Amino acid sequence: MPKVLIPTPLRQYAEKHDSVELTGSTVGEVLGALTGKYADLRRQLYSDEGKLRSFVNVYLNDEDIRYLKKESTPVKDGDTISIVPSIAGGATVEAPPAPATLSKEEILRYSRHLIMPEVGMDGQLKLKQAKVLLIGAGGLGAPLGMYLAAAGVGRLGLVDFDVVDFTNLQRQVIHGTSDVGRKKLDSAADTMLEINPYVRIDKYETALSSENALEIFKDYDIIVDGTDNFPTRYLVNDACVLLHKPNVYGSIFRFEGQATVFAYEGGPCYRCLYPEPPPPGLVPSCAEGGVLGILPGVIGLIQATETVKLILGKGEPLVGRLMLYDALAMRFRELKLRKNPECPVCGEHPTVTKLIDYQEFCGIPQHEPAPAPGVAEGEIDPVEVKAKIDRGDKFVLVDVREPHEYQICNIPYAKLIPLGDLPKRVNELNSADEIVAHCKSGMRSAKAVEFLKQAGFKKVKNMKGGIVAWSDKVDPRVPKY
Repeated sequence: MPKVLIPTPLRQYAEKHDSVELTGSTVGEVLGALTGKYADLRRQLYSDEGKLRSFVNVYLNDEDIRYLKKESTPVKDGDTISIVPSIAGGATVEAPPAPATLSKEEILRYSRHLIMPEVGMDGQLKLKQAKVLLIGAGGLGAPLGMYLAAAGVGRLGLVDFDVVDFTNLQRQVIHGTSDVGRKKLDSAADTMLEINPYVRIDKYETALSSENALEIFKDYDIIVDGTDNFPTRYLVNDACVLLHKPNVYGSIFRFEGQATVFAYEGGPCYRCLYPEPPPPGLVPSCAEGGVLGILPGVIGLIQATETVKLILGKGEPLVGRLMLYDALAMRFRELKLRKNPECPVCGEHPTVTKLIDYQEFCGIPQHEPAPAPGVAEGEIDPVEVKAKIDRGDKFVLVDVREPHEYQICNIPYAKLIPLGDLPKRVNELNSADEIVAHCKSGMRSAKAVEFLKQAGFKKVKNMKGGIVAWSDKVDPRVPKY
């Protein structure tokens, strides 16, 4: 029977299975059997009209069958079907271009490069004269910044506007404990210059936007995407296509990563792979879903390697090839990517000829209304929840986090029903009871409240701020994570 590989973001809808063997003579029949077996998976893969969603790609034996009427493609025993969803103010000091020479100190520093015939003096000078822009100074940006600086890339731009937090230190190895509270730009630049004082660092303390992307990108040879959200992914892609600059792409989630090179000399772009973004909230962020701390090191190093290869003009770049990495299986796989002749950005007749509103494109409001003071309708403050517990009020507190999160910290009064299990365990709740849902920060519990209301529950509220707010306002002994 053909085997279907189920990616991590979709396993919650398939009883946590990573693969399943099903009968069928075509890809469509096998996918039909899959969604028949796991009903919750169908709405993630198919639209209401029954069409496979555009942010979900299907591969047969690692071959892209998107343009071959994929659902009618025949399959046989032993074939593997892979489901691949999309996974997530400048401060410059002008200086003259680096001279096309290496000093005595630089020759010693780069000696292990110089004795390689693939690099040599000419290659090291190419690295010194190269200009590379890194989008993000976080998980992926950490190994990128350190290794590209160590390699001797002459000019490195950093775009970031965040500050270092304790939760960053598990994976963002460019920052240290003493950097908590500092701007990531400053912390990253200090580390990079400590590694190699012969490189130039340009810092852009700003959120990348349609208004500033082209201006920032124009002075760089290669753009390296280390972002963590879909609006910026599409923005980086479109700006790279419009400016004819390679986009070295990497993404991470839990134990899995992806890497490729987009928009390079006739190769596909990000929109060729994912024409449209997934609905907001379908693919959890690293903050919600977690990420193995070592994973961005692996994917970031692959991005750094591809960047150096592009500068040197050596080897075979990851153009038209999507590398998938599964840390749990310690397995790399490669899928072929095709340039879409109908791509709205890089196709034969592009319709996107300027940058757009990417928040709107991804279904995220550009300007959120200012939250009203206090607690909004449908929410309840953690302090009031604690008061209800102390008074002995009759209500049900439902924790919709995952079991491993419950082990980190919990409210003893709460009943654990993970959000993904809620549809099949809703019968454990009584619609006549008052119900309060909570999660880590209030996002997943808001989805739980919405589901319960649609299921006919009337007396249901979301605990504002989740267990993080409970720690802040009620019980500081509860750890944050």
